[in-house]
Amino acid sequence: MTPILQHQENARYTITLNRVERKNALTQAMYMELLQALEHARVDNSIRVLVLQGHEHIFTAGNDIEDFLAHPPLEPQAPVFRFLQALSSFPKPVVASVCGPAVGIGASLLLHCDLVVAGDNAAFSLPFVNLGLTPEAASSLLLPQLMGYHRACEALLLGEPFMAEAALEVGFVNKVVVPAEANQAAQVWAQRLEAKPLNALIQTKALLKSESSAACGERMAREGAVFAQLLGEGAAKEAFAAFIEKRRPDFSGL
Repeated sequence: MTPILQHQENARYTITLNRVERKNALTQAMYMELLQALEHARVDNSIRVLVLQGHEHIFTAGNDIEDFLAHPPLEPQAPVFRFLQALSSFPKPVVASVCGPAVGIGASLLLHCDLVVAGDNAAFSLPFVNLGLTPEAASSLLLPQLMGYHRACEALLLGEPFMAEAALEVGFVNKVVVPAEANQAAQVWAQRLEAKPLNALIQTKALLKSESSAACGERMAREGAVFAQLLGEGAAKEAFAAFIEKRRPDFSGL
């Protein structure tokens, strides 16, 4: 089964996470495919809007842990970091449809989408600290701006899930619908966007992001360096060992 589906209809380019049997967990190869899809959609002027979606029961469980440990992102040019940079700087509108769990990067990448529709079963979690790591995708910058400092601390320090209605309240998503309607609702938005002039869309998005674009790149680089450092320390090693062994991690003394 192809883990990343790509389909163009009129001026809409839809990317579907399609590894449902593994909860759409993301591998290094999938990040490369996502990166290539973004690069294609960026330069193809027949594409005016990008749609990113998963399944009505799962968006993504985040990184595939086995693949992540086999290919740890220790360099700035690691596929996951290249994908995040490409999404952050993508010039055309990005519409996301999210149902079920959106874990780790599955939640943080949404900060770089322009319109987000969530199923009422969506559960967003950013459990980086729980894994002995720090956030990525400039979420340490963008979440406090969006949610306020204290709610960002709740999301990033506690790492506990917040549900669709809470996400709507703080502006993390635009709209909540029943899961069976989420992907179609995203397509309706995309249809409205594709009818608009491309350069006006691009220039308006650039203006909207002009205050944050440089800061996002700088924060991603800083986060990536700290992430790589912590990945080699004892807390992360204990967290991943506990995950694989299906036990509680013991961070005493770490």
